[in-house]
Amino acid sequence: MKLFNLKWQQLILSLGCLLLIIGCKSFYPTNNPDALPLRVATDPTFVPFEIQKASGDLEGFDIDLMNAIAKVAGFAVKFESLPFDGTISSLQAKRVDAAISGITITAERLKTIAFSRPYFKAGLAIAVREDNQNIKDFNSLKGKKIAVQIGSTGADFARTIPNAKISTFNSGPEFFQDLLNGNVDAVVSDAFATLYAIKNGKLKGIRVVADLLTEEYYGIATPKDSPHLDAINKGIATLLSNGTYKQIYQKWFNAQPPQLPDS
Repeated sequence: MKLFNLKWQQLILSLGCLLLIIGCKSFYPTNNPDALPLRVATDPTFVPFEIQKASGDLEGFDIDLMNAIAKVAGFAVKFESLPFDGTISSLQAKRVDAAISGITITAERLKTIAFSRPYFKAGLAIAVREDNQNIKDFNSLKGKKIAVQIGSTGADFARTIPNAKISTFNSGPEFFQDLLNGNVDAVVSDAFATLYAIKNGKLKGIRVVADLLTEEYYGIATPKDSPHLDAINKGIATLLSNGTYKQIYQKWFNAQPPQLPDS
């Protein structure tokens, strides 16, 4: 009888421990993203950072980087295509776990979402038609028709141009086509994406004007208090130290990557 009671006591104790473990896991956010793949939003129109192939598969600098981070950090990634202007609201509502799509780290965005350490040094540039000799710098944009992408830092910057007439678009191909058609005088957009498209023959008849307008840093965006942010940051640090980041950068830009700040 004592042996029978002892076995029951051991069984009850084991069940109690199991319930306690389950209860703790559901109550506390886990720092181990292995349980489910991270839902990562991206806008597949931002070449060469995000490119959607004819097969529907994604490639690009951001895609390679996120997959490499996941590999060293030990989690899986599920990419979800999303228009750029819907990214911030999706993160705020926690419909996605993270977003990577050339998202500039800004003080305004940091009020509502969180960012990883910077993973890319970028900047805005002016693009014009090749035959346009009138637009040479910021001052020559005054009163001109400017095309930008909705929700981008290019759109924010364009609002500082005196008397500019601003047209907004959902994606790069749309506003560059408007430029080629003569509907706008210039585009204010990411310099690397524009230069890459020109180099690869995707933007014939367009050139970039002089120096960068701004210096920016891209970060991987997450909701506030994300349990995945620490793993993402450690993953970026590992890629920077083991040479993988350099390999990915050279693959897409054929250049040495610049020094990046820690935060």
